[in-house]
Amino acid sequence: MNMDQLKRQAAARALEEVRDGMQLGLGTGSTAKHFVELLGERVAAGLKVIGVPTSEATRADAERCGVPLTTLDEIDHLDITVDGADEIDPELNLIKGGGGALLREKIVAAASDRMIVIADDSKWVPTLGKFPLPVEVIPFGLGATRRAIEKAFAECGVSGQMAVRKAKDGHVFVTDGGHWIVDAQLGRIVNPPGLAKALSAIPGVVEHGLFIGLASSAVLAGGDGIRVIERRKPKGDQE
Repeated sequence: MNMDQLKRQAAARALEEVRDGMQLGLGTGSTAKHFVELLGERVAAGLKVIGVPTSEATRADAERCGVPLTTLDEIDHLDITVDGADEIDPELNLIKGGGGALLREKIVAAASDRMIVIADDSKWVPTLGKFPLPVEVIPFGLGATRRAIEKAFAECGVSGQMAVRKAKDGHVFVTDGGHWIVDAQLGRIVNPPGLAKALSAIPGVVEHGLFIGLASSAVLAGGDGIRVIERRKPKGDQE
């Protein structure tokens, strides 16, 4: 079974949690795209749901698949958000943002009663950090922001190379919100909640890819089948 099939299996398992009348957060990325496509099939068969997309790419996918959409200005909460992740640790802390949608993904996840993370089991790691940590920044004052990020890294016991993300055309990658992303190669993040708090305190940082205490469960697809891991603490207990 190839990676794409595993991703689709995880998406199908998450879809089992969706009930008629639910308001859903729709994640971004290759695994979340499978969920949107499978959800579209259920909608075509009569399921009544409405979704909030976390990126313009997901919006286009949902429209193509016939999934009705709304915004967080029009509804007050979401029942479930289903999204992928770049890394997942045993506490269900995540690194997200490889696709560049971390800001909207975090806004939508925080507005949800539950966040279900779907992934192939290669995303499950003992410690976060091998995947580069995305930090979304304001272009203005980037030098000062980078120095502040380096200081936060040092205070949290991590260090590594930082680079402004480039798009496929070689120009600076620009997020849906008009910001830039700095990717940090940290290797190992010993205290994800502490680093998340330190980065959030930097004025030039819009958001970062550490999702702490947001995931309720993770659905991991591997060669031995599906594993569902529930978070040990209720949402909101961590920083």
